[in-house]
This record gives sequence, structure tokens and C-alpha cells, in this order.
Amino acid sequence: MKKKTMKVFSILVLAMMMVSFLSMTVLAADGYDPLKYNGENSQVNTEKMDSIGQSIVNIITTAGSIISVIVLVVLGIKYMMGSAEEKAEYKKTLLPYIIGAAFVFAASTLASVIYNFASSTLVS
Repeated sequence: MKKKTMKVFSILVLAMMMVSFLSMTVLAADGYDPLKYNGENSQVNTEKMDSIGQSIVNIITTAGSIISVIVLVVLGIKYMMGSAEEKAEYKKTLLPYIIGAAFVFAASTLASVIYNFASSTLVS
């Protein structure tokens, strides 16, 4: 059971790393000379980046919430239908599930709090 859990966790971590590396973009300007930069047009419009970031966070939060509820339903059904030994095994898997589900629900809240704090600090 431990090996399987570690494999799944490793695959999830690798998938998240790949997504984060793929989302990085490299911007290069042809013919741009940094020594001739005078500060004109230095205002950056971040509204589009904000909306894209918020939609990505909303999708991830929604998917995580749906998956958490589905897993809870499956564990509940297996617990009700299982024998005494199976029920003991499901009780062992319930604690890591609860911790993971709490992280899924708390991560979006924490990210929005940090974003709101940072944006209010930068705007002021």
C-alpha cells in the first residue's frame, strides 16, 4: 500500500512540475537595446493576466473539490459495504484523505488571501 501511495504521489508531483514549467513563457524582443531604454510606456496592463490566473485557480479548485467529494463518496460506500477488516483499512486511509481534502479547500482560500493582500499593498 505504501509503494502504491508513493508512486501516485510522485506522479502527481511530477505532473504539477511539468505544468508549472510549461506555463513559463520566455519573452524576447528582437532589436531591443536595453541601454537605450528611457522608461517610456513602462506601464504594464495586468488585467488579462489577472483574469487568466483567476480562471486557472478556479478550475483547479473546482476540479479538486469535485474529486474530493467523489473520493469521499467512494470511501463511504466501500466502508458501509466492507467487512470488519476492510473497515479498519478504510479508517486508516481516511485520515490522509481528510488532510488532503483540507489542503485542497484551504489552498484556494490561502491563495486568494495572499493575492488580495499583495494587490492591495501594491496599489496603495
